[in-house]
Amino acid sequence: MKKIAIIEDETAIRENYMEMLSAQGYQVSGYSDRQSAEHAFNDTLPDLAIVDIGLGHEIDGGFLLCQTLRSLSKTLPIIFLTARDSEIDTVCGLRMGADDYLTKDISMAHLAARIGALFRRMEALEQPADQNALLNRGPLTLDTKRMQVFWLQQLVDLTVTEFWMVHSLAQRPGHVKSRHELMSDAKIYVDDSTITSHVKRIRKKFIALDAQFDCIDTVYGMGYRWEQL
Repeated sequence: MKKIAIIEDETAIRENYMEMLSAQGYQVSGYSDRQSAEHAFNDTLPDLAIVDIGLGHEIDGGFLLCQTLRSLSKTLPIIFLTARDSEIDTVCGLRMGADDYLTKDISMAHLAARIGALFRRMEALEQPADQNALLNRGPLTLDTKRMQVFWLQQLVDLTVTEFWMVHSLAQRPGHVKSRHELMSDAKIYVDDSTITSHVKRIRKKFIALDAQFDCIDTVYGMGYRWEQL
Protein backbone atom coordinates (compact mmCIF):
# COMPACT_ATOMS: atom_id res chain seq x y z
CA MET A 1 0.00 0.00 0.00
CA LYS A 2 1.46 3.34 -1.08
CA LYS A 3 1.95 5.91 1.68
CA ILE A 4 0.96 9.52 1.03
CA ALA A 5 1.65 12.45 3.36
CA ILE A 6 -0.51 15.57 3.20
CA ILE A 7 0.86 18.72 4.79
CA GLU A 8 -2.00 21.23 4.99
CA ASP A 9 -2.77 23.63 7.86
CA GLU A 10 -6.53 23.90 7.22
CA THR A 11 -8.13 20.97 9.03
CA ALA A 12 -11.23 20.61 6.86
CA ILE A 13 -9.23 20.66 3.62
CA ARG A 14 -6.64 18.23 4.96
CA GLU A 15 -9.25 15.76 6.17
CA ASN A 16 -11.14 16.00 2.89
CA TYR A 17 -8.08 15.02 0.86
CA MET A 18 -7.17 12.31 3.35
CA GLU A 19 -10.63 10.77 3.12
CA MET A 20 -10.61 10.82 -0.68
CA LEU A 21 -7.17 9.24 -1.01
CA SER A 22 -7.83 6.66 1.70
CA ALA A 23 -10.93 5.57 -0.24
CA GLN A 24 -8.65 4.93 -3.21
CA GLY A 25 -6.51 2.51 -1.25
CA TYR A 26 -3.66 4.74 -0.14
CA GLN A 27 -2.31 4.86 3.40
CA VAL A 28 -2.56 8.57 4.23
CA SER A 29 -0.98 10.64 7.00
CA GLY A 30 -1.83 14.29 7.64
CA TYR A 31 0.24 17.07 9.19
CA SER A 32 -0.78 20.63 9.99
CA ASP A 33 2.68 22.24 10.05
CA ARG A 34 6.21 21.87 8.80
CA GLN A 35 7.74 20.92 12.12
CA SER A 36 5.49 17.91 12.80
CA ALA A 37 5.96 16.69 9.22
CA GLU A 38 9.75 16.98 9.36
CA HIS A 39 9.82 15.14 12.69
CA ALA A 40 7.86 12.26 11.17
CA PHE A 41 9.92 12.21 7.96
CA ASN A 42 13.18 11.92 9.88
CA ASP A 43 11.94 8.46 10.92
CA THR A 44 10.13 7.30 7.76
CA LEU A 45 9.58 8.93 4.40
CA PRO A 46 6.24 8.59 2.61
CA ASP A 47 6.02 7.36 -0.98
CA LEU A 48 4.63 10.75 -2.05
CA ALA A 49 4.13 14.13 -0.37
CA ILE A 50 1.41 16.70 -1.06
CA VAL A 51 2.45 20.07 0.35
CA ASP A 52 0.71 23.42 0.83
CA ILE A 53 2.99 26.48 0.70
CA GLY A 54 1.55 28.54 3.53
CA LEU A 55 1.65 26.49 6.74
CA GLY A 56 0.31 28.25 9.82
CA HIS A 57 2.45 31.26 10.68
CA GLU A 58 5.05 30.24 8.06
CA ILE A 59 4.13 31.97 4.81
CA ASP A 60 6.61 29.85 2.84
CA GLY A 61 6.73 26.83 5.13
CA GLY A 62 5.94 24.48 2.27
CA PHE A 63 8.96 25.67 0.30
CA LEU A 64 11.19 25.01 3.31
CA LEU A 65 9.67 21.55 3.73
CA CYS A 66 10.27 20.79 0.05
CA GLN A 67 13.95 21.63 0.48
CA THR A 68 14.14 19.32 3.49
CA LEU A 69 12.46 16.49 1.62
CA ARG A 70 14.81 16.89 -1.34
CA SER A 71 17.79 16.69 1.01
CA LEU A 72 16.40 13.40 2.33
CA SER A 73 15.48 11.96 -1.07
CA LYS A 74 16.23 13.00 -4.65
CA THR A 75 13.41 10.88 -6.08
CA LEU A 76 10.49 11.23 -3.64
CA PRO A 77 7.52 12.59 -5.65
CA ILE A 78 6.45 16.01 -4.31
CA ILE A 79 3.28 17.86 -5.31
CA PHE A 80 2.56 21.42 -4.28
CA LEU A 81 -1.19 21.86 -3.75
CA THR A 82 -1.89 25.47 -2.90
CA ALA A 83 -4.17 28.45 -3.39
CA ARG A 84 -1.19 30.50 -4.56
CA ASP A 85 -1.26 30.59 -8.35
CA SER A 86 1.29 33.28 -9.24
CA GLU A 87 4.01 32.51 -11.76
CA ILE A 88 6.67 33.41 -9.20
CA ASP A 89 5.39 30.81 -6.73
CA THR A 90 5.05 28.20 -9.47
CA VAL A 91 8.59 28.74 -10.70
CA CYS A 92 9.98 28.73 -7.15
CA GLY A 93 8.21 25.47 -6.37
CA LEU A 94 9.47 23.75 -9.51
CA ARG A 95 13.01 25.05 -9.04
CA MET A 96 13.06 23.60 -5.55
CA GLY A 97 12.49 20.18 -7.04
CA ALA A 98 8.73 19.63 -6.86
CA ASP A 99 7.38 17.24 -9.49
CA ASP A 100 4.08 19.07 -9.87
CA TYR A 101 2.43 22.36 -8.88
CA LEU A 102 -1.36 22.35 -8.60
CA THR A 103 -3.89 24.85 -7.29
CA LYS A 104 -6.70 23.96 -4.91
CA ASP A 105 -9.41 24.47 -7.50
CA ILE A 106 -8.31 21.19 -9.07
CA SER A 107 -10.91 18.41 -9.03
CA MET A 108 -10.40 15.34 -6.88
CA ALA A 109 -10.39 13.17 -10.01
CA HIS A 110 -7.66 15.27 -11.59
CA LEU A 111 -5.57 15.19 -8.41
CA ALA A 112 -5.92 11.41 -8.21
CA ALA A 113 -4.82 11.12 -11.85
CA ARG A 114 -1.71 13.21 -11.24
CA ILE A 115 -0.80 11.14 -8.19
CA GLY A 116 -1.26 7.95 -10.19
CA ALA A 117 0.99 9.31 -12.96
CA LEU A 118 3.79 10.04 -10.50
CA PHE A 119 3.56 6.58 -8.97
CA ARG A 120 3.72 5.01 -12.43
CA ARG A 121 6.84 7.06 -13.08
CA MET A 122 8.50 5.71 -9.93
CA GLU A 123 7.54 2.14 -10.79
CA ALA A 124 8.96 2.61 -14.29
CA LEU A 125 12.29 3.78 -12.86
CA GLU A 126 12.60 0.46 -11.04
CA GLN A 127 12.25 -1.55 -14.26
CA PRO A 128 15.23 -2.60 -16.39
CA ALA A 129 15.86 -0.67 -19.59
CA ASP A 130 13.91 -1.84 -22.66
CA GLN A 131 15.60 -1.22 -26.02
CA ASN A 132 12.20 -1.00 -27.70
CA ALA A 133 11.31 1.90 -25.40
CA LEU A 134 14.34 3.99 -26.34
CA LEU A 135 14.07 7.10 -28.51
CA ASN A 136 17.41 8.33 -29.84
CA ARG A 137 18.00 11.78 -31.31
CA GLY A 138 21.74 12.27 -31.70
CA PRO A 139 23.21 12.78 -28.21
CA LEU A 140 19.69 12.61 -26.74
CA THR A 141 18.24 9.30 -25.49
CA LEU A 142 14.77 8.96 -23.97
CA ASP A 143 13.70 5.80 -22.17
CA THR A 144 9.90 5.95 -22.25
CA LYS A 145 9.52 2.90 -20.01
CA ARG A 146 11.72 4.13 -17.20
CA MET A 147 10.92 7.79 -17.97
CA GLN A 148 14.55 8.85 -18.06
CA VAL A 149 16.39 11.25 -20.35
CA PHE A 150 20.12 11.12 -21.15
CA TRP A 151 22.19 13.79 -22.88
CA LEU A 152 25.69 12.82 -23.96
CA GLN A 153 25.12 9.65 -21.90
CA GLN A 154 24.52 11.72 -18.76
CA LEU A 155 21.22 11.48 -16.89
CA VAL A 156 19.16 14.67 -17.04
CA ASP A 157 17.25 15.08 -13.77
CA LEU A 158 13.78 15.91 -15.14
CA THR A 159 10.41 15.84 -13.42
CA VAL A 160 7.64 13.74 -14.98
CA THR A 161 6.12 16.86 -16.59
CA GLU A 162 9.47 17.92 -18.02
CA PHE A 163 10.10 14.41 -19.35
CA TRP A 164 6.90 14.38 -21.39
CA MET A 165 7.57 17.87 -22.72
CA VAL A 166 11.02 16.84 -23.97
CA HIS A 167 9.51 13.65 -25.38
CA SER A 168 6.87 15.69 -27.21
CA LEU A 169 9.50 17.94 -28.78
CA ALA A 170 12.03 15.23 -29.63
CA GLN A 171 9.53 12.92 -31.29
CA ARG A 172 9.44 15.19 -34.34
CA PRO A 173 12.62 17.27 -34.62
CA GLY A 174 12.10 20.52 -36.49
CA HIS A 175 8.32 20.40 -35.97
CA VAL A 176 6.91 23.33 -33.98
CA LYS A 177 4.90 22.37 -30.92
CA SER A 178 2.52 24.99 -29.56
CA ARG A 179 2.24 25.58 -25.83
CA HIS A 180 -1.21 23.98 -25.94
CA GLU A 181 0.22 20.85 -27.59
CA LEU A 182 3.00 20.62 -25.01
CA MET A 183 0.40 21.01 -22.27
CA SER A 184 -1.69 18.24 -23.77
CA ASP A 185 1.25 15.87 -24.28
CA ALA A 186 2.46 16.43 -20.71
CA LYS A 187 -1.11 16.03 -19.40
CA ILE A 188 -1.01 19.28 -17.44
CA TYR A 189 -3.50 22.14 -17.36
CA VAL A 190 -1.72 25.44 -16.80
CA ASP A 191 -1.38 28.84 -18.43
CA ASP A 192 1.13 29.73 -21.16
CA SER A 193 3.53 31.42 -18.74
CA THR A 194 3.87 28.21 -16.73
CA ILE A 195 4.74 26.27 -19.91
CA THR A 196 7.39 28.92 -20.60
CA SER A 197 8.77 28.45 -17.08
CA HIS A 198 8.97 24.67 -17.61
CA VAL A 199 10.87 25.11 -20.88
CA LYS A 200 13.33 27.53 -19.27
CA ARG A 201 13.95 25.05 -16.47
CA ILE A 202 14.45 22.18 -18.93
CA ARG A 203 17.01 24.23 -20.86
CA LYS A 204 18.94 25.01 -17.67
CA LYS A 205 19.11 21.33 -16.76
CA PHE A 206 20.59 20.42 -20.15
CA ILE A 207 22.99 23.37 -20.08
CA ALA A 208 24.20 22.29 -16.64
CA LEU A 209 25.47 19.12 -18.37
CA ASP A 210 26.52 20.74 -21.65
CA ALA A 211 27.17 24.47 -21.88
CA GLN A 212 26.80 24.27 -25.68
CA PHE A 213 23.27 22.83 -25.53
CA ASP A 214 20.95 24.73 -27.91
CA CYS A 215 18.44 22.17 -29.18
CA ILE A 216 15.21 23.72 -27.87
CA ASP A 217 14.36 26.59 -30.15
CA THR A 218 11.72 29.22 -29.35
CA VAL A 219 9.54 30.04 -32.36
CA TYR A 220 8.03 33.34 -31.30
CA GLY A 221 4.28 33.49 -31.48
CA MET A 222 4.05 29.78 -32.23
CA GLY A 223 5.80 27.61 -29.64
CA TYR A 224 8.95 25.47 -29.47
CA ARG A 225 10.79 22.90 -31.55
CA TRP A 226 13.64 20.45 -31.10
CA GLU A 227 16.55 21.22 -33.41
CA GLN A 228 18.39 18.05 -34.38
CA LEU A 229 22.20 18.31 -34.17
